[in-house]
Amino acid sequence: MAKRDYYDVLGVGKDASADEIKKAFRRAAVEHHPDRGGDEAKFKEINEAYEVLKDTDKRKRYDQFGHAGVGNGGAGGGNPFAGFGGAGGQNVNFDFGDLGLGDIFSSFFGEGFGGGGRRSGSRQARGRDVQAGVEISFEQAVFGTEADLHLELDDTCEHCKGTTVEPGYELKTCDQCHGSGQVVTATRTIFGNIQQASVCPKCHGTGKVPEKACSVCRGRGTQPKKQTVQLKIPPGIDDGATIRLREHGEAIANGPKGDLYVNVRVKPHKKFTREGDLILSEEHVDMVGAALGTEIEVETVDGPIRMKVPAGTQSGSDFKLSNHGVPHLRGNSRGAHIVTLTVDTPTKLTKKQQELLKDFGSEYKRGGLFGR
Repeated sequence: MAKRDYYDVLGVGKDASADEIKKAFRRAAVEHHPDRGGDEAKFKEINEAYEVLKDTDKRKRYDQFGHAGVGNGGAGGGNPFAGFGGAGGQNVNFDFGDLGLGDIFSSFFGEGFGGGGRRSGSRQARGRDVQAGVEISFEQAVFGTEADLHLELDDTCEHCKGTTVEPGYELKTCDQCHGSGQVVTATRTIFGNIQQASVCPKCHGTGKVPEKACSVCRGRGTQPKKQTVQLKIPPGIDDGATIRLREHGEAIANGPKGDLYVNVRVKPHKKFTREGDLILSEEHVDMVGAALGTEIEVETVDGPIRMKVPAGTQSGSDFKLSNHGVPHLRGNSRGAHIVTLTVDTPTKLTKKQQELLKDFGSEYKRGGLFGR
């Protein structure tokens, strides 16, 4: 299904200002929020459109190349890996393993090409990286929290301590690579014979094999193990952020563990939306209070607070509550909470109320009540 034009999604023209785009997004996000009975797909479409149009560079690329210019693999600087492993192709890891690609390129272009002169067998093998996910509430994202991740991963064998060797025995030189950690194969091509070095499949690049393999892990050096990882989520983290825990991934024999990458999903809030370090919400005030001035109670992540509404406030006016927004990830300060006021016009009036409003209207037209 073809994507809709982002300007149509937000209901603005292509010449809309940044402020007009922001206000259109707020209205649409409140109207279609899933927790208010809105359509979740529509809500996601609105967020996607705003993420592009609020960014000057992305908007320029979109205006010039359309969706292809902002992450669909097209011209104009789009992400060529879009569509792989997540929205917009972000957080994509390509692991070429032990294919020996560095040596193939070195055969054509010399030892310094792409690998700093190192051969593939010389770098230490490490365990596999692991991805996990955690879902937190809007408030937990604002103030930070801790979560326990329950995983089952290959961990270091407790019997051989990851050496692959049965206790009481030792490692010996690999008889396949003769201790080099590499095996060399020759391939005949139209360019001539090409030699390719790859990691030895028997010793996995270590140059050593056990005299007797561990009786528990059968020489793997690892065992599947259920484990609980404690994750500290910092205040101010955003939806879709990834936290990297070094050496909390899977183990490998005679090498360091891989890393654990945790994707953070923030559940939508029924009242608040977020824009960077700003929290946005909408409040209502009656016509009389907006005209004469009043004080209303506003819900924030810090609890309810009283906010003054000055006389003559118009519908759509924004009010800034400093230091009630999202904490900055780097620093001690916080953003603001922006409250957009909607002035409610009464739809059912008593006869006396109608007469009073008529009198008010007459006085207002003559300029006798407030003046002009």
